[in-house]
Parts: sequence; C-alpha cells; structure tokens
Amino acid sequence: MTAVILGLLAGAANALASVLQRRAAATAPEADAFKPSLILDLLRQPLWLGGVGALIAAFVLQAAALSMAGLALVQPLMASELPFTMILIAWLPPRGLRLVPWAGVAVLTAGLAGLLIAAAPSEGLGVPGPGEWIIATAATAGCAAALVAAAWRIRGPVRGVLLGVTTSLGFALTAAFMRTATRAFSDGIVAVLTSWELYAMAAAGVASLFMLQNALQSGSLVAVQPALTVADPVASIALGVGLFDESIRTGPWLAAEVVSVAAILLGSAVIARSPLLHDERAVTPARRG
Repeated sequence: MTAVILGLLAGAANALASVLQRRAAATAPEADAFKPSLILDLLRQPLWLGGVGALIAAFVLQAAALSMAGLALVQPLMASELPFTMILIAWLPPRGLRLVPWAGVAVLTAGLAGLLIAAAPSEGLGVPGPGEWIIATAATAGCAAALVAAAWRIRGPVRGVLLGVTTSLGFALTAAFMRTATRAFSDGIVAVLTSWELYAMAAAGVASLFMLQNALQSGSLVAVQPALTVADPVASIALGVGLFDESIRTGPWLAAEVVSVAAILLGSAVIARSPLLHDERAVTPARRG
C-alpha cells in the first residue's frame, strides 16, 4: 500500500512538472529544437526551474516506491499523471474544476485500477546480467532512435506524439536502472555510489529530460501528455518482466487486462479532447517574437 501511495504522489509531482515545463518550453524559439541552447534558454525561466524541482520530487518518490515494489506495479501508477495534469490546468485562472472532463478521468482511473487488479503484478527477484542489460538498452535505444528520426522530419502535434513516446521509453529504462540502484542501498551508500547502474540511470534520465523538453516544445499537452501517460507503463511492464522476472497474470485474466488498457486509452482520448487542453492560452503564455 505504501508503494502505491508513493507511486500516485510521484504521478502528481510529474503532472505539476509537465504543466510548469510546458508553459516555459512553449516560449522557446523553434530554432532551439534538439540543441543544447534549448536548455540554456529554459534555465533562465523560473517556471521551468519550478518544473525541474517538481520532477526531482517525482524522481525521489518514484525511487522510494521502486525500493518497495517492482516496475510492473509502480510504473503503471504513473498513468495517474494525466488526470492530475487536467486538475492542475483547471486550477489556472480563470478556469474551474467543473471544466475537467470527469468522465474521462473516471474511465482512465477505472482502467488503471482494473489493470493492476487483473495483472496482479508481483515483485521479481531476478538480477539482470550484463547480457540482459545490453539487450534491453539496445532495444530501447534503437526504438528511440527510430522515433527521433521520424520526428526530425515532422512538425506539429505528430512530432510531439513521437517525442512523447520516445521520452516514455527513456523514463522506463531510467526506472529499470533505478530499480537496481535502489537495491544497492541494503549494502550501504558506498555500494550505491560504486554501482554502474546509478550512473546509467543518471545518463538515461538526463537524456529523457532533454527529449521531454523537445516534446513539450513541439506539441501541446493534447498530443504529448497521452503519449507520455500510456507508453511508460507498457514499456516498464515489459522491462520488469524481461529484466527482473516480475510476473503478471495471464490466461483468462488477459481479457480483463486488454479491456483495462483499452479503458486507459479511451480515458486518455476523452481527456485529450478537453477544451482545457485545446486552449493553449490556458497552459502557456504568449510566444516571444
């Protein structure tokens, strides 16, 4: 139960980070896309720094949850980020909570609860070897590279979707490294600081954060947020099963799991059509000339 609460709090912190960073990233010049100058420009914006602070809080909460449970349980909880995002946007004046698409929020929440109940993910005791890490990292990096290559040639919301999925893959791999790094705490801080997974986690996290800024700059939350919300749990469950021998229920339960995933997608689609998200002014200030 504690891991579930921490996972939900991490989702709320991620939602706050997305809203603040989107408002800041939308003002960055389009010429900064895929360049370090994008980060340099954002570093001068208090809103973006506030979003980074919220992202750090989410990172700490997620690490605490992963120290108690596996990827297959913790990461799907991050899907709660989208409903939290809607509520945060609704709080921005002159909005109100009555404008939140509560039907979409309810369907997504029911789908998430149904997925966790049907899958009943159990924590695995497997310890990935070098070969398994190489395969997982290469597969993730290969998929990410293909998505970035496609996004490079596209503008607008589609680029935001592609980069949103890319970001989710990166954060899923980051969580996998985090899972191993948190296990090292039982052997003391020295073991943590000398584990290569800690530095791999940092590298994957920084790369994912960079991709997130490009995703937020490229498309509105209408495009980016559902992609972030749905892709991360799917990738994380796959990594949890493949790397850590975590298990989910199969057989007749697969039908309930498919229905639950469909509910998550439906809820995300309903939320994405909300006027709150379509009205860019509700989320971002005017772009600089």
